[in-house]
Amino acid sequence: MKKKTIGIIAATTTLAAVAGTVGWQVADKEVLLAIDGTNQTVHTFGSTVNDALAKKGIMVGEHDTVVPSPNSAITDGTVVNIAYGRPLTITLDGKKTTVWTTASTVDAALSQLGITEAGTRLSVSRSAAVGREGLALTATTPKTISISEPGKPAVALETTANTVGDLLKERRITLGKGVTVTPDAKTALTDELKVVVTRTVTKTRTSTEAIKHETTTVDSEELAAGSRKVSVKGVDGERTKTLQVTVVNGKETATKVVSEKITKQPVTEKVLVGTKKAEAPKPTSTESTKPSPSQSKRSAAPTPKTTSTPKATEAKSSSSGAGLNLARADMWDRIAQCESTGNWSINTGNGYYGGLQFDRGTWLANGGGAYAPTANLASRAEQITIANKVYAQRGLQPWGCAHAA
Repeated sequence: MKKKTIGIIAATTTLAAVAGTVGWQVADKEVLLAIDGTNQTVHTFGSTVNDALAKKGIMVGEHDTVVPSPNSAITDGTVVNIAYGRPLTITLDGKKTTVWTTASTVDAALSQLGITEAGTRLSVSRSAAVGREGLALTATTPKTISISEPGKPAVALETTANTVGDLLKERRITLGKGVTVTPDAKTALTDELKVVVTRTVTKTRTSTEAIKHETTTVDSEELAAGSRKVSVKGVDGERTKTLQVTVVNGKETATKVVSEKITKQPVTEKVLVGTKKAEAPKPTSTESTKPSPSQSKRSAAPTPKTTSTPKATEAKSSSSGAGLNLARADMWDRIAQCESTGNWSINTGNGYYGGLQFDRGTWLANGGGAYAPTANLASRAEQITIANKVYAQRGLQPWGCAHAA
């Protein structure tokens, strides 16, 4: 009886062991974890994705993607895809932003962000990996702009340059030394932007212009009244100017006179004007000069004596003197009072002489040399005579005291 009992116990123990093995096999699940494209296998008695991840010690964050979701049920053979989120700092056409992506390459990340325009220029390779620590890159999309360069017509072109300065570097244009650009080199490029490069050059040149000669007239008693004769031929002078010329893109935009000087003095033309009166014709008959009998018998009437004032005497001597002309004498006296305080023989040493302050050139050019080398050595009447000659040509313009007239 005892042996039978042991056999029953042994049988019972064997059955229990078999049942336990079957239960363990049913509860254990093999789950495939695909982590960023790398496969790992985990065995778990858990019932959810979270259980499988916990068994492997995998923690996921808010930017990570888990498919199926962490709370989903699992069975033996379940495949769980895990994609870790990565911070991607991207400067797109000059605008910087940070986004999260589960893409593991730059190309895949740009596709997620919708940056797929052909010709986009990147600061890194499209095949570059985006690690869990993230990545920073610059992306520049192509833009159509126009650029005008010195001496060339404006052209439209497509470029992936970030700024105006980058565009100039691409085209090997160096700023400075008169080369400027609009807009500023730091300006970010945008579609339809107009870029103008200006080259400014400053240079000098000389030019000459004629100085018209003056003409003076001098009375001559040797020429018949009304006749004219050129005694000194006038010659135009020449003035040379140094100019500063500003040239912008090959075109002159401004001219400035830096200096000028007379390189050839003009020669004043001197014209002699005749004042000699024609002689009266001599009588052809002697009878016309003989007095008639009645006239010879008459007694001649006595000639009354006359007296004259000093002014009348001066006027008489002036009219009968050698070409003196005292017209406007009162006016000249007033001007002399202003010019020289009425001192007709003054020589101040400043190059002007006499009551009306003639310079030597004007005095001689108008015939004053016939009276004296300089005006202060001539009489008042002679000075007034020369003044009237100047007045006939130029009015009172030469006298600073013309207002006293």
